[in-house]
Amino acid sequence: MKATVNNPFTLINVDFDRRVVVPPAGPKSWVASPCAGVWRHQLDRTGGEVARATSIVRYEPGAAFNLHTHGGGEEILVLEGSLADEHGTYPPGTYLRNPPGSSHAPFTTEGCVLFVKLWQFMPGDTQSVRIDTSSADWYPGLVPGLSVMPLHEFEGISSALVRWAPHTRFNAHTHPGGEEILVLSGLFRDEHGEYPAGTWLRSPRWSSHTPFTGAEGATIYVKVGHLGAALLQPEAVALGVPRSIPA
Repeated sequence: MKATVNNPFTLINVDFDRRVVVPPAGPKSWVASPCAGVWRHQLDRTGGEVARATSIVRYEPGAAFNLHTHGGGEEILVLEGSLADEHGTYPPGTYLRNPPGSSHAPFTTEGCVLFVKLWQFMPGDTQSVRIDTSSADWYPGLVPGLSVMPLHEFEGISSALVRWAPHTRFNAHTHPGGEEILVLSGLFRDEHGEYPAGTWLRSPRWSSHTPFTGAEGATIYVKVGHLGAALLQPEAVALGVPRSIPA
């Protein structure tokens, strides 16, 4: 596969006041990272190689990153395969939070696909999180047919997995701090459209919708409360300066 490494300063879906729907990755969706064998399907990005970014990241078998530090923190959900670093091995369904200032050297033997969010931590959020979602508990949701697995919460920003049984309908509701969804399985729906597995949605602050499922049901990753929040930012992003930042 041929691709081009990111430009020094990249802007992708940076208008957080607009609703964004990105379909599942296709063959032309992937761009190369600076690390051989690691590819990115970029969902949003503001910055250079150090950036506020949301991506699907694919490691080829045997790919590895050198030891590096995440100045703004890193949130990971392992979608396929197995990721490892010097701290452990993370099979499919593992949810990780590496707080600001943490370091690791990730690698994979078999290859893996990850959902990754960088530089999207609040100041003071220093908790390291490791959850095996294949064995963690689900809790009843607000309507019949809905189950929720909390992943993390800090200062009104929360991440969770939500499992929708077939033919489940949620009430119309508004998200004051915005909402972000990655469809993990099934077919998710609302009045605006249908979203198969692999679709990423970001809805702005104070947006509303009435989500539901049909015969397929769905499982989704959901993050709320983070749009418009005073998150940590790379220096060049905070200053609005489009320049390269050494990794």
